[in-house]
Amino acid sequence: MNSSPIIPARLSMTQVLVCGAMIVTLSMGIRHGFGLWLQPITMDRGWTREHFSFALAVQNLTWGVAGLFAGMLADRFGAYRVLLGCGLTYAVGLALMALAPSPFAFTASAGVLLGIAQAGTTYAVIYGVIGRNIDASKRSWAMGVAAAAGSFGQFLMVPVENALIGGLGWQGALFALAAFALLILPLARGLREPDLEGGSTRPQQSIAAALREAFAYPSFQLLMAGYFVCGFQVVFIGVHMPSYLRDHGLTPSVATTALALIGLFNVFGTYAAGVLGQHWPKKYLLSGIYILRSVAIVVFLIVPLTPWSVYIFSAVMGLLWLSTVPPTNAVVAQIFGVQYLSMLAGFVFLSHQIGSFLGVWLGGKLYDATGSYDVVWWLAVALGVFAALINLPVREAAIRRDAVPAPA
Repeated sequence: MNSSPIIPARLSMTQVLVCGAMIVTLSMGIRHGFGLWLQPITMDRGWTREHFSFALAVQNLTWGVAGLFAGMLADRFGAYRVLLGCGLTYAVGLALMALAPSPFAFTASAGVLLGIAQAGTTYAVIYGVIGRNIDASKRSWAMGVAAAAGSFGQFLMVPVENALIGGLGWQGALFALAAFALLILPLARGLREPDLEGGSTRPQQSIAAALREAFAYPSFQLLMAGYFVCGFQVVFIGVHMPSYLRDHGLTPSVATTALALIGLFNVFGTYAAGVLGQHWPKKYLLSGIYILRSVAIVVFLIVPLTPWSVYIFSAVMGLLWLSTVPPTNAVVAQIFGVQYLSMLAGFVFLSHQIGSFLGVWLGGKLYDATGSYDVVWWLAVALGVFAALINLPVREAAIRRDAVPAPA
């Protein structure tokens, strides 16, 4: 009956990491292969690349917007209910994506429904559970483990998805993925947090106060700006690189191998970022990742395009692919604490998804207008330099709330 500030019993670290990693493996692994459907769907339906690109752009934007509400609900009531609802939505969205008869219906399923599903089954929600249940001394490492799981999902699922398309056709492959998505539902039970189910024993800060505090803090704004660039780069490459390689005469197997290599090396990159984030200033880690991405793209564009140049580029980009995720989220937790970590991470991720929207949509739009992806490639380079600079002034120290009553 003692109401001292003792934290109630938490989930075990092993349970959180195993269930969280498997959920992220499924949710991120499925979505990473969507670029493989661009040509089969557009050719079969008679749509343009912009139609397909716009649907995935809407998916990324919906993911970002829905992530705000998924984060709020997960912070208030726990991740379990959010994961159940969004896991089911994932399966339904994939099935309807296979049946969509028009670009509008395709955007509603592949764009809106899958965007909502991904908001509640990926990093923001899972990282909230990690933040609440794993000690700060291991938090960055644990986030690296979860991010590495998402990377392993890409490595594992992209070849599986390519094989499903070849064996079942593009529609049958989507139905098979819908069945995979349903596995999220039993895994969600492992992340059920009884302490949050009643919404009691919460610290005093309200949601409105937390948002005012975060958006008034310059470092939060800088993190959002940097994450915008991350979204632009990775989603443009992930969706459009398979078609870029085909346009230059390389076989579909090269594109499949490239995406798988990104996923494989991303396992090491994200895990390393989580480990390094425990020991190095995270802002320098983020700046280094962004500038190295720009260098890798420049080299890729100026050397002769061969299968081996693609594989080397994919391996390098894989090391840098989602390695921004652990340090970015760890900085948010470090500055603001973990009470509203999922919600605040959701706002940062919204910026990421706005960048994703522009990256995937401009890729299709400018390709249809110019017949080339060159403009978007070089825009990705310039944005990488911008992100490297914008992260340098970030302050990682915990915010001092006792000195901030006045701004309200």
